[in-house]
Amino acid sequence: MSAVLRLLLGVRTWREAAWLLPGLLVAVLVMLAAAAVASVAGPALLRAQGVNPDGRPNPISAVPVAIVLGLLVRNLGPQRWISEAGLKFAAVKLLRLGIILIGLKLSFTELLRVGAWAAPTAVVVVAVGLLAAFTIARWMGLSGAMGALLAAGTSICGVSAVMATAPVVRAPPRETAYAVAVVTLFGLLGMLLYPAAAPLLLESSASLGLFLGSAVHDTSQVVGAALTCSVLRGDDAVLRVATVTKLSRNLLLVAVIPLMGWIAARAAQRAEYAQGAGQSQVRMSWAGLVPLFVVGFAAMAALRSIGDATLAGGGAVAGGGGAALGVLSEASWKWTLRLLADEVGSQYCLATAMAAVGLGTRFGELRSVGVAPLIAGFGAAAVVALAALGMAAALSAGGIIG
Repeated sequence: MSAVLRLLLGVRTWREAAWLLPGLLVAVLVMLAAAAVASVAGPALLRAQGVNPDGRPNPISAVPVAIVLGLLVRNLGPQRWISEAGLKFAAVKLLRLGIILIGLKLSFTELLRVGAWAAPTAVVVVAVGLLAAFTIARWMGLSGAMGALLAAGTSICGVSAVMATAPVVRAPPRETAYAVAVVTLFGLLGMLLYPAAAPLLLESSASLGLFLGSAVHDTSQVVGAALTCSVLRGDDAVLRVATVTKLSRNLLLVAVIPLMGWIAARAAQRAEYAQGAGQSQVRMSWAGLVPLFVVGFAAMAALRSIGDATLAGGGAVAGGGGAALGVLSEASWKWTLRLLADEVGSQYCLATAMAAVGLGTRFGELRSVGVAPLIAGFGAAAVVALAALGMAAALSAGGIIG
């Protein structure tokens, strides 16, 4: 039994497991409140933009809402019943499980089917964004961890990338919370402003979708921006191209996380040498640079891709059609993906983890970080938007995309 407890909860006895409950339960309650807020705020935001929310994806994720509510509860409410052990469990264990499960949102099959130019565009924009974010962070005198968090969140997939990067670069909770807030803020601004501004510079639906999928941070925000454009233009091509382009960016998380680990390890080595150490105690290995949760993320993306391919390629099931993984009907496959990736992964695990980060952070710790990360986040977001605009305009002018 102790082996099972250690595997599942990271503790050795039921007594230690009981100490997790107070903090974990508070984080779960905050997550549920965040989900309720997001379910109301998202449709309201779509209506404000002239979009009927019925049957549309929610443009506001519960994940950033959870960290805000967690901060408010920690700093404005009673604290004696918040267990630090439970918060740590949620912020570490549930975070990693959530990242693994959201790999099921990514399909190589869909990318190959639709995204001929989405992948190259994503690679260019992510590379430019990473370089710009690290450079700006260095100019602003930010820590290497904060630079990595802003770089990943701005360039790849918003809050999910911040959370995946944080344990690899050993970012303090206050920096993680701050980076989530910065990335969410500028992603939300992009979702609101880009659908109105981009059509002034880009004419075709494909170029607009390519821009929105490359420039807006979080997946839910990309969907919200693309939905607005699609409704205004009466053309679903904007949403389709934006979604596939965002998928291409998200897939780069598998390569960027080890890169972040390598950069962090090199920085630690240089710091030791600068302090006069004859030999660095920091050791780098591929096993250490590629965390198990990133391997799990890639495995889930591969599983999703195999399921989609087998669903499209044959294997009849009762009722006709193909069978995902040779077993599941199309309806069952979609239900399974929605349950594991959207509900368990994104909401229950990631939102609970972010609630725990908020519950473990004091306002004073955020104030100590200063405004420099906010300025750096704005600069990085601006560079990413310009790079995305340049790629979309160039491909459109060259007749490569419609």
